[in-house]
Amino acid sequence: MTRPSDKKIHLAAFVTAGPGRPGGWRYPASESGWLDADYYQGIARTLEKGLFDLAFFADILAVPDRYQGSNDTQLRYGALGSLRLDPVVVLSIMAAATRHLGLASTRSTSHYEPFEVARSFATLDHLSAGRAAWNVVTSFQDAEARNFSKKEQVPRNKRYDRADEFLEVVFKLWDSWQDDALVQDRKTPLFADPAKVNYVDHEGEWFSVKGPLNVSRPPQGYPVILQAGASDRGRDFAAQWADAIFVSHDSLDSAKAFYKEIKDRVRSHGRDPDSLKVLPAATPLVGETQAIADEKDRALRALVDPHAGLSTLSYHLDVDLSKYPLDSSLPDIDVPGVQGHYQEVREATERDKLTLRDLGKRYGSRYEGDLIGTPEKVADGMERWFREGACDGFMISAPYQPGGFEDFVRLVVPELQRRGLYRTAYEGATLRENLGLERPGVGAWKERAASGVRARGAA
Repeated sequence: MTRPSDKKIHLAAFVTAGPGRPGGWRYPASESGWLDADYYQGIARTLEKGLFDLAFFADILAVPDRYQGSNDTQLRYGALGSLRLDPVVVLSIMAAATRHLGLASTRSTSHYEPFEVARSFATLDHLSAGRAAWNVVTSFQDAEARNFSKKEQVPRNKRYDRADEFLEVVFKLWDSWQDDALVQDRKTPLFADPAKVNYVDHEGEWFSVKGPLNVSRPPQGYPVILQAGASDRGRDFAAQWADAIFVSHDSLDSAKAFYKEIKDRVRSHGRDPDSLKVLPAATPLVGETQAIADEKDRALRALVDPHAGLSTLSYHLDVDLSKYPLDSSLPDIDVPGVQGHYQEVREATERDKLTLRDLGKRYGSRYEGDLIGTPEKVADGMERWFREGACDGFMISAPYQPGGFEDFVRLVVPELQRRGLYRTAYEGATLRENLGLERPGVGAWKERAASGVRARGAA
């Protein structure tokens, strides 16, 4: 598959509201302003200067303790969940510093309620003039469940059932106000037209919600929906509901296979395949010369303790990897957690003959080899994936914050623009417009809900 020459790469930024990478926060050029508003506003301005579609914050609702049955390695090494601010609050701070940058946050369908999620993202969409996005996750860790008055997670086979109903309720709430319901006529007076604000009266297996929402319909109709599920049900969920999907691959071949499959699934749901953007993870490490980039790579990897990477991988897989010897390879295991991460690390382990020690250091840094080097080399790697039909763009992580984003915008963005692969100005006023997506009207979600019922019935 080759990419039409008029298509452009979409770029999202994977930003961490905390230290993030075990080596990155220790790197001398990193900044430790994780608790400062100015830190995030600075990143937002950098990304908007680089014409990124959106800044994306993943979230975690516990300090992971899967590895060795303790949170010691997370806290000691500043790993994945050692410190993580509420991303919706952070995005509100970033919205005030930008005009075009999309603002995406994770919220779990396992631990929140539809009304609070619908209200939160409708609010963010209004205050940002149409730039909000919700990353839908189902959650899988018992450590998170225990922070929400539950002893364990919803069983895997039920999580997406709950998520399907959760989205239906959220869409109903966003639609509970018609687009022209907020009148604000001072003379009549008529603030909001009661005939155009409706109860939702939802009664389902998981939720009972009367409505209506107490926020008017979002500027985008619906905030953009992101998803990252890699299991079979997760992929189908994304094909049904998502506007963009965040994935992780260890090779171009696996990325191309996934891209074709997910686009076929989107088509099977009666949707235009281009209505879902596929954004694989990428962590460019760029320098003015190859030697500079290689030295950054060496220094960053040296700062990663293998236990830090294995602690994060244990969280993602929901498997305690500490029970296996460091100098053995990753075994074949039944993974309760994120299937995509397991497939990725299995592929890398088999191809590169990695021990768990090697894997821990690599997973703690997670830099893609063909994206380490000069701006030209990094752009070559990105262009190849894009041209060969492996993606619609990339979810760019920074090996250290905020300097990794600054280097990418300063060095790689101009090279992508020179090649005609990337925009030179924002195309629209809202995130949907910049992603090339239509604004949905009231009730547009119903066809997606029906397509899921049809697909599961056919299966």
